[in-house]
Amino acid sequence: MNLSANEIAERKDAIRKQAHANRKGQADKEAVSQRITDRLHQMSQYQNATAVMYYVDVRDEVRTRHALPEALASGKKIVVPFCVDGELELFHLESIDELETGMYKILEPRADLRQLAAKRVEVAELDLVIVPGVAFDQNGGRTGHGKGYYDKLLEHARADTPLISLAFECQMFPEIPVAQHDIYMDFVVTEDAVYAGRGRA
Repeated sequence: MNLSANEIAERKDAIRKQAHANRKGQADKEAVSQRITDRLHQMSQYQNATAVMYYVDVRDEVRTRHALPEALASGKKIVVPFCVDGELELFHLESIDELETGMYKILEPRADLRQLAAKRVEVAELDLVIVPGVAFDQNGGRTGHGKGYYDKLLEHARADTPLISLAFECQMFPEIPVAQHDIYMDFVVTEDAVYAGRGRA
């Protein structure tokens, strides 16, 4: 079924609203998030990766900040994104102390460290990208907040770099309508399952 761009946008908006409500109502977010990140850390894609991009959770997203100390202690190069003028930049995180609360109460890299050459990372260096999102389907279809930040970033990721999203089961939908620029995830990890997506094939 071919949908027009307007129809896709309308459907995505409706799913986004429902997913936000579901996510907000998710009980025991901390413990459920721990189960999700534990499942992620057991995956071979994570264990085999040297450089991993983790997002830092905001609002009702699957919590990741509890998992960052373990990730940092693993010997992997941990990278976190931050937004500059509508684009995502990448930062090599070596300690939780390098984060501070910025605009919109989002935890992000300290302003005084962002421009250091040693802290800047190119997308092509990443062996695994952990991608946040609002709603997903079992094929790896994803909808974010509608700004396209991650779509723009992921266009430049290596073809062999797995894209893995973390989600509460309540964020899973039968089908996410996708537009041409949308990118499918390789895996979506929830508290109940690891769903193998289509990826970028």
